[in-house]
Amino acid sequence: MITRPMPASGLLALLDDIATIADDVATLSAAAAKKTSGIVTDDMAVTAEQAIGIRRERELPVIFAVAKGSFRNKALILAPGALALNAIAPWAITPLLMLGGGYLAFEGVEKILHWGHSINDDDEDGRPDHASIDAYEQSRIHGAIRTDLILSAEIIAICLGLVKDSPFLNQVLVLYTVSIVMTVGVYGVVAVLIKLDDAGEYLMPFGGARGVLGKLLLAGAPKLLHVISLVGTFAMLMVGGGIFIEGIPAAHHAVEGLLHGVPLHGLLSAGVSILGGGVVGLVIVALVKLWGRVRRR
Repeated sequence: MITRPMPASGLLALLDDIATIADDVATLSAAAAKKTSGIVTDDMAVTAEQAIGIRRERELPVIFAVAKGSFRNKALILAPGALALNAIAPWAITPLLMLGGGYLAFEGVEKILHWGHSINDDDEDGRPDHASIDAYEQSRIHGAIRTDLILSAEIIAICLGLVKDSPFLNQVLVLYTVSIVMTVGVYGVVAVLIKLDDAGEYLMPFGGARGVLGKLLLAGAPKLLHVISLVGTFAMLMVGGGIFIEGIPAAHHAVEGLLHGVPLHGLLSAGVSILGGGVVGLVIVALVKLWGRVRRR
């Protein structure tokens, strides 16, 4: 059977359609990346905080394992789930996000309540003894992936809000483009942060400017990681509280009205979100402890 070649006009029209879709996807992906930049920063801080205390030679494998879990979260659970919910039950997205926000707030408050205890119970490096190192790593990986699920859900939900009126193909392409870019970007930066001390040790023997830089990196890396740990904890409260405030229209309007026209609006808004997350987290911690006591009786 002889097939006729596609007419030149048809091929040009197809290429034009592809170029239009690619341009739309690029524009929407850039807008989504800009709008989710704050959450991405929080994701970096939370992920880096989870990597603290891991054996040095296992840091990159652990981060790679979390990155794979993060991409699975986005590609296999969140993106398909968001597309399905948007088509079937768009009203369910906000309640589900609020459940996730409650989990983040709970985790953040739990970390604050246990500051100073976890290191005292471990060895001098802040890690468990050798017999439980593998279990410790796995708990860190699973904890980071669970937290990432909530932060990624917020990213996917924001992206979906930007593309919900676009053709379905564009929605899919944007969600997966953002998923790939965010995963590579977040965990690439985290890997660099975690290995700063190794870079310092490498540079020190060279002496001169490189040696000075190596000393600075070696001295500054632990302090930077400590700061990242603090930022990661409060990021959980901020994102969790922000989700709750956004999800309750009356609270959202009250906060916006209270802060409207106030200097440092963004900083104060972040503070209100952290405070809200702290309150939500404390309530959930209290309920969990109460439920535990009831079950023991």
